[in-house]
Amino acid sequence: MGIRVKVDKFNEILKAISKDYKVFAPVVQKGKNTFSETDLIAYKEVKSIEKIEFNKKAQYSSKEAVMPITQTLFYFTEENYTEPKLDSKKVLVFLRSCDIHAFKRTDEIFLKNGLMDNYYKVLRDKIKFVLMGCEKSFDNCFCVSMGTNTTEDYQMYVKPSGDEVLMDIKDEELKKIVMAFEDDNLTMDDNFNLEGNLAIEEVKPEFVKENSVEVKISQGIDKSLFSHEMWKEYDERCIACGRCNFACPTCTCFTMQDIFYKDNKNAGERRRVWASCQIEGYTDMAGGHIFRKANGDRMRFKVMHKIYDFEKRFGYHMCVGCGRCDDICPQYISLSNCINKINHVVGELK
Repeated sequence: MGIRVKVDKFNEILKAISKDYKVFAPVVQKGKNTFSETDLIAYKEVKSIEKIEFNKKAQYSSKEAVMPITQTLFYFTEENYTEPKLDSKKVLVFLRSCDIHAFKRTDEIFLKNGLMDNYYKVLRDKIKFVLMGCEKSFDNCFCVSMGTNTTEDYQMYVKPSGDEVLMDIKDEELKKIVMAFEDDNLTMDDNFNLEGNLAIEEVKPEFVKENSVEVKISQGIDKSLFSHEMWKEYDERCIACGRCNFACPTCTCFTMQDIFYKDNKNAGERRRVWASCQIEGYTDMAGGHIFRKANGDRMRFKVMHKIYDFEKRFGYHMCVGCGRCDDICPQYISLSNCINKINHVVGELK
């Protein structure tokens, strides 16, 4: 159902939705970025559409809002354990098409990868998607190459248009909340009345049709690529900071921490904490065994997981082409360039 509404009325609708939902969206945070006096665009809870950044790409994905960086799984004592109480509110999150596709990849890892992760499922069952359209491609995006530039998997589409907001609502619960603001005398044939509440009309999402960056993923990858010298380049270039992983919407690695309280060494809590396959120590095992010592080996593992290993198991690529890893790397390492380099190397090896 397509609807046009004034901005102030949309904010009233958002306020009504917020009674049952936490609403997360990309927000400009002044002066909060890495360098002084630069802004950070990241996901925060919002109460009005004016706070939402529609025209720029968030440096970090929405997973920070819906998958806690540090999550307590349970509290324990010598004799028992208890799980923490969960927020009863559902979650409404504003996402671009590529980020909605990223949730599908995350679902595969936590829900369909041999064992269902109940902690993730509890969070995931509460989430609904609000699609943010893209009028044009952002820097470093290659979503068209990855087939993630369009989607139908959303519960509501929202687009600001001057002092009005356009919506396409699929979800019945959200539709009920919105239609509570409808004028009784409004029909499909009415012209939009600036003094009224809602106007019903056809609304279609905007999707990117082309990017300035293109990638081609080779279909001829074999084991010889895993030991190719191309990866040695990243021994020197990569500094193993892990920023690419933390910005990526499809990276799901985590580690476990047991925290013991000072007043009782037999009581504490177990936490799940985001981790990175790029950081030194992630593959360390008992006995001093380390799977991937060199930074180039870690780069190879990450890249091949995004465009080869995941596809072998699930039938489509893990990378969604959002370009955040390229945006955020302090060494200007480009995943899209690496993928195209792989395609070239595979051609040489044939």
